[in-house]
Amino acid sequence: MFSKKDKMSRNNEVQPTAVNLICDGTSIKGDVQASRDIRIDGYLNGKMQVNGKVVVGNTGKIEGDVNCKTIDVSGRVEGNIIASEMVNLKSTALILGNITTDKISVEPGAKFTGTCKMGEAAPKQDEKKK
Repeated sequence: MFSKKDKMSRNNEVQPTAVNLICDGTSIKGDVQASRDIRIDGYLNGKMQVNGKVVVGNTGKIEGDVNCKTIDVSGRVEGNIIASEMVNLKSTALILGNITTDKISVEPGAKFTGTCKMGEAAPKQDEKKK
């Protein structure tokens, strides 16, 4: 049989495919840095720096700038988005801010108020650290 300590250590191990999650009904005030993907279904008031993908669900709202590789938005972002690879705006998305990215996809119904710079204007994640 496993001891209680063995069970606890196995349950606390971080999986390489783990995704950070801010659930609906959760509010966070402050800046967020993540080395892995993150999904926002709640509310975040602060800047985000993510080395992977950001997903803003239908109930998700971010008030602050987002810097990431890719972002899928179904909810609301009030701030500038810098995505080194791709921005996907779903039909329920509302963006109030500027977008800088390499590629963008906008579904019919998405609302976007701001400017969009594409191509070389989007700095790569590795270049920003220099």
